[in-house]
Order: sequence, then C-alpha cells, then structure tokens
Amino acid sequence: MSIESRFYQGDADRKAIIQLITRARPTERLAEYPGLIDLQELFSLPEVRRRTRLWFDLAGRLVGYAFVDELSNLYFEADPLMGSAFEESLLDWAATEALQAAQERLQSDPPGISCRSDNLQRVALLERRGFHRQPGALHLVRPLDQPIPGPVLPPGFTIYPSRGAAEAEAWVALHRLAHGTQYMTVERRLSIIGVDDYDPALDLVAVAPDGRLAAYCVGTISHSENALTGRKDGYTDPLATHPEFQRRGLCLALLYATMRLLQERGVETARLSTSRENQAMQRAAAAAGFELEAETYWFELATL
Repeated sequence: MSIESRFYQGDADRKAIIQLITRARPTERLAEYPGLIDLQELFSLPEVRRRTRLWFDLAGRLVGYAFVDELSNLYFEADPLMGSAFEESLLDWAATEALQAAQERLQSDPPGISCRSDNLQRVALLERRGFHRQPGALHLVRPLDQPIPGPVLPPGFTIYPSRGAAEAEAWVALHRLAHGTQYMTVERRLSIIGVDDYDPALDLVAVAPDGRLAAYCVGTISHSENALTGRKDGYTDPLATHPEFQRRGLCLALLYATMRLLQERGVETARLSTSRENQAMQRAAAAAGFELEAETYWFELATL
C-alpha cells in the first residue's frame, strides 16, 4: 500500500488523530496518555507541532502519527490494519527525531516513551528496538459512590480555585520546587488551562498563611473522552506540594476537595496517576481510598 506523509498542519489534523486513536485503541486504553485533553495541550505548543508527522493512505485517511514533545519524549500510534512493519517505521522516525531534539536542547536525559505494562506487543517492540525499561507510573482509581470526607487543613491554610493565567508564574514555580525539575513552563501551564474541557472551579490550590501557593490539584473531566468510553470519569492530577509544606496533609485535603467537586458534577470514578517512585503520593492516594488499576512502564533510548 502506498503511503504519503507530512508534518502537522492544524486542528483538523488533531481531530484526525483522535479518530485514529478511537480505531487503534481498545476502549479500555482510550484514556491512555496521550489522551484527548493531552493532545490539545500538546498541539498548542509550537515546538510539538513542528515535530509531529502524519501518514495517510491514498484515500487520504490517517493511518499513523508520531510526535516528539517539548521534553524530547516520543509518542506514536498506527492503524492496526497497517501491520507491524509500518508501526516499526513510525517508531524509528520518532526515535530519530527525539534524539535530534535532545541533542539540540543539550539534554542529559535520554528520550523516552511510556507503555502500558499489559500492552505486550508494544513492550516487545520497544525492547526489540533498543529501549530500556525504567520505573514507570501507577494508575489508580477511586469510586465516588463511597463517602468522601471533608478536607482538613492545617491552621491558617485555605483552598480556593486557581486564578489561572494571573497566577501562572507562581503555579509554575511551585511545580518546579515540588518536582525538583525545570521542565514546567508558563507556556505549558497556559496550555493546561486552555483546553476545551478545562473547568477553573476544579483547578484548586492550597494557600499558606503568608499567601504563598503551598500545593495544587488540577481536577479535570474530559467530556469528549467519556463520550467515547461510555464512562463517567474525572481526574485528580497533577497534584503536588511545596517541599516546605509537605507532611501536613495538604495533598489529602486537596484530593478530598477535588473528589467532592467531581462527585457534584456526576462523576462516578476518580482517576489519579503517579510515578512508582513517589511513595508520598501513593500514601496520600491510598488514604483517600484509591486502588491500583494499571501500570505504565517507561522506556528510554540507550544513548543520546
């Protein structure tokens, strides 16, 4: 079969990618990263758009895509009817593009890609193409038909909806301190609050007595995703606490506050993802009643 390819051109391409995802993934994987909201966030960034390539059959139907994000990590999806050789060609293009991006950005960390642990075919492909498995992420769920305690805060702390763009710089500074990384930017924060399903009332921050942002939890309901899966899901991440204010129950309080808001909006299941190495987040999630549903592996290319 003859295939044509080109780089990303606009929102029509994002919609075509969503259509491909619904054909290529089983229903239980439709919310897997990158999901519908993730794609809207990512393609709002110029550096991601210019490293996104699409493949079409002669009828003009999208049969595959691959892209490299702003951290030089790679993602791809192929129509299963195209066969394994085509899927491998997408991976090879994305890996080459990711290595080039990492070199241009003078990154020390190698490019990587996530993969569900139960996606055995993809795991085998990545290992066959020279990727090395690293600790990944845990995906947790919590039914909201069970009682949700009210949030309990330390004296002088308050929870309120984030002020969005007006508070973006402070939110980014908190994120960087909480995670010990520099990858979050104001541009990326604005992409998060710019998606169609963004609800400012679900974007919560905990504020210290001196007015500093102490913790945050971005609640989300992807109505378009729920329409495809037939579920009524909501998300309670990203979630993090400033190092100075950790071990005071702020994450748990934000989880309870967000879960209650999701419940009020008819959500039946709250979802939360965290790295396997983040023991503090896992303890907070367990205290809030979350249980493990699935695991994602992280694969890195061997060298830059």
